[in-house]
Amino acid sequence: MCLCGLFSAGCCVGQGILPEGPVAALVGGNVTLKTTITDQNPSVIIWTFNGQISVATFSSGNLKVAPAYTGRVSLNPTDGSLTLSALKPGDSGDYILNVITSDGTTLAGETKLQVVEPVSDVVIKSNVPDAIEYNSTVILTCSAKGTSLSFKWINGSMPIVFDSTRITEIKTNLSSMLTIKNVLRTDLVGPIYCTASNSLTTKTTTTPFNLTVYYGPDDVTIRPANPPKFVQAGSTFNLTCSASSLPPASFTWYCNGTMIGTSSSILTLDMIKAQGYTKAANYTCRAENPKSKRNVASPAVSFAIMEGISSVKIIGPTGVLIADNSTANLSCQATGGTVGDIDWLKDGKPLEPSSPRVVFAADGSSILISPLQKDDNGRFTCRVSNDVSSKEAHYIMQVVYGPEQPTIKADKAVEVNQRVELTCSAPSVPPANYTWKLNGTATTTTAAVFIITSAAYKDTGTYTCEARNIITGKTTTTSHNLSVRGEGTLDGLSDGAIAGIVIAVIIAVAVVVVGVWYYCRQKVPMSSPY
Repeated sequence: MCLCGLFSAGCCVGQGILPEGPVAALVGGNVTLKTTITDQNPSVIIWTFNGQISVATFSSGNLKVAPAYTGRVSLNPTDGSLTLSALKPGDSGDYILNVITSDGTTLAGETKLQVVEPVSDVVIKSNVPDAIEYNSTVILTCSAKGTSLSFKWINGSMPIVFDSTRITEIKTNLSSMLTIKNVLRTDLVGPIYCTASNSLTTKTTTTPFNLTVYYGPDDVTIRPANPPKFVQAGSTFNLTCSASSLPPASFTWYCNGTMIGTSSSILTLDMIKAQGYTKAANYTCRAENPKSKRNVASPAVSFAIMEGISSVKIIGPTGVLIADNSTANLSCQATGGTVGDIDWLKDGKPLEPSSPRVVFAADGSSILISPLQKDDNGRFTCRVSNDVSSKEAHYIMQVVYGPEQPTIKADKAVEVNQRVELTCSAPSVPPANYTWKLNGTATTTTAAVFIITSAAYKDTGTYTCEARNIITGKTTTTSHNLSVRGEGTLDGLSDGAIAGIVIAVIIAVAVVVVGVWYYCRQKVPMSSPY
């Protein structure tokens, strides 16, 4: 009773002799509540628990431990520090220290001990096995064993952020409940971890949690998004429908709103033709998610199926065609497909009605040329096309004409023994036959080239070429005068060259004469007339 009175009188002295606390320690472990007493030589040390329960008393060199703490308490008589071992959860509480020093000073202090159970058994549970995007509310509960627990949620490597509206958290002493309303596919990409901790230990779920969120279909599109206006029948053209969906979506195709009997993501031309669709139509696909039960239609694409041109031929005259006399009708005929445009070409260039002789049919399928002329000889092309194909055919036109006035290519004068060639040519279809005359007398040459292997004086004269077309029966002639001269007479200089040389010689002589006169005038002395 005397000690209590003393401590009551000095209770406000030395409040800093113990740590502020709380001091944490693990269940089953040891803890020392250290004091700040130095050089005080305590004579009396009293430890109590929660202000009433005696723990240990040191006085007159003797230590007395309360029965409840026997074998678990040790005390340092020098500074009054208390060590507790084999800690129990019930050891948590307020510890008060009262000290009387050798000089009679009273010291007191108080601190809090928190005996903590280590974190264990951290697990995550879900209220649903899987979720539907926008529809489901997901509740994840993280529970653990331990004392004074706090929790943290991790999605992949990033902490989950609570917005107090859609994503919220409710905490209890042993759990954290994460609620996600109208869950999105990005909310639980995962893996999901939960970490539970207290002041001394931390533990994370050993097995990451994954929750499948079914979504879609989104972004339902058809490729190609802009098909050509016409697609050739029998081609490899296809429509492909795609959608972002988990699980993968199923597809249904429609033509002008009418279902086409296929569930494939690919719609082929054969499938379309099997339904009897060939004209221009709008095609859409609808994607459906079997889990979310949502279905979304794609934007429409439009095209028509057109048969390509199979073949083209030109029907034209088969008999002999004579210029200025015959008429030609060329007809272009196509098989298969729808004829769009018909173009005519001659020798690779567009053929147009440039004269009254050339008349086109209203639909361009034929041309009439009357009368034919020599310029109509050549290759005629008929090109038939539509929006998906193009084919062409050819016809070789041969118009008989001529021969026109021939020409002879040859020298006018040659030397004896020189080889001579006279070439005659006359435009003609078919090619003309040629005969030659010398000075009005027929020769044996019937080729276009008249050859004299070694000219003689007797070969001088007038050479006449006669060209004849065996179909038209027309004959034309032309003549050429040839002069055979003596050897060497044609090797001299030309008249111009000779004139140049003469002028040069005259000038040179004049220069010499002037020079001599000037020289003589300087050297010969002149006598004075006086």
